[in-house]
Amino acid sequence: MIPLIVIVGPTAVGKTEVSIDLALKINGEIVSADSMQVYKYMDIGTAKPSLQERKRVPHFMIDVVTPDQEFSVAVYKKMATKIIEEIYKRNHMPIVVGGTGLYVNSIVNVMDFSSTADWKLRQQLKEQAKMYGNEYLYEKLKKVDPITYKRIHPNDIRRIIRALEVYKLTGKPISYYQEITQNRPNPEYNALMIGLTMDRQKLYKRIEERVDKMIKDGLIEEIKWLCDNGYKNNMIAMQGLGYKEIIRYLEGQCTLEEAIEILKRDTRRYAKRQLTWFRKDKRIHWFYVDQFSCKEEITKNILELVAEKYNLR
Repeated sequence: MIPLIVIVGPTAVGKTEVSIDLALKINGEIVSADSMQVYKYMDIGTAKPSLQERKRVPHFMIDVVTPDQEFSVAVYKKMATKIIEEIYKRNHMPIVVGGTGLYVNSIVNVMDFSSTADWKLRQQLKEQAKMYGNEYLYEKLKKVDPITYKRIHPNDIRRIIRALEVYKLTGKPISYYQEITQNRPNPEYNALMIGLTMDRQKLYKRIEERVDKMIKDGLIEEIKWLCDNGYKNNMIAMQGLGYKEIIRYLEGQCTLEEAIEILKRDTRRYAKRQLTWFRKDKRIHWFYVDQFSCKEEITKNILELVAEKYNLR
């Protein structure tokens, strides 16, 4: 079994800083589990580790595809699994870090729907989407799988079709399979799962400060550049947090102040959903980062768990 450290938690809680500090102390390399950081050119709005931070510690699964390319959990799992094996073969410690629950689950749990496929049915659904629009299939999904409906963006037609396909072929929604596989650990890894969290109001304050910093650092200019270079607002990548809100401002649908307030609100809601998702996994050891004086103190406590888990004392 490959030893694997996993660090999860809500956005803005400080996963990047803690994971880098930990990696430097245990000869680790970091594999991102963030569904937005896979996209090139989208740096500020996705809060990617800086180039300086990536020079200090190797990071993977960042800048993998352009915003107009499709990317899925299955592709992530395939690529990340290979990278984890390569890190281990180098006698380094693989550390998966991120807040995208499905990406994390694809690594640490048994999660495979590949045997359930019907290409003819999939093509029929694609034709229905072309004929009646994405919203038609999206409403179909709402009736058969309201849980997945809430998770998927209406423009994410590939995932909508996949969810409908699984339901039609098995009679059960894809959320059902995700739920049962969530509790089946992947036997390939000896995983130590760490969760970072903090007082809710303090987290919300950090989120708001982060959004303000993104605007100051050039988020609007980044999005203008993306739009000018052909990356349109109907692309899945451009519907990510921080992007769709500013696009509405650029298109004159709201003021900048309104866009920023909506972004802060939606990010707070996203953080709440992340915490709800990860709280279900009882393997996670939780640390309240606001109860420590510095990140080094958090790292010290994580290192004690690492030593105990992998008999390094």
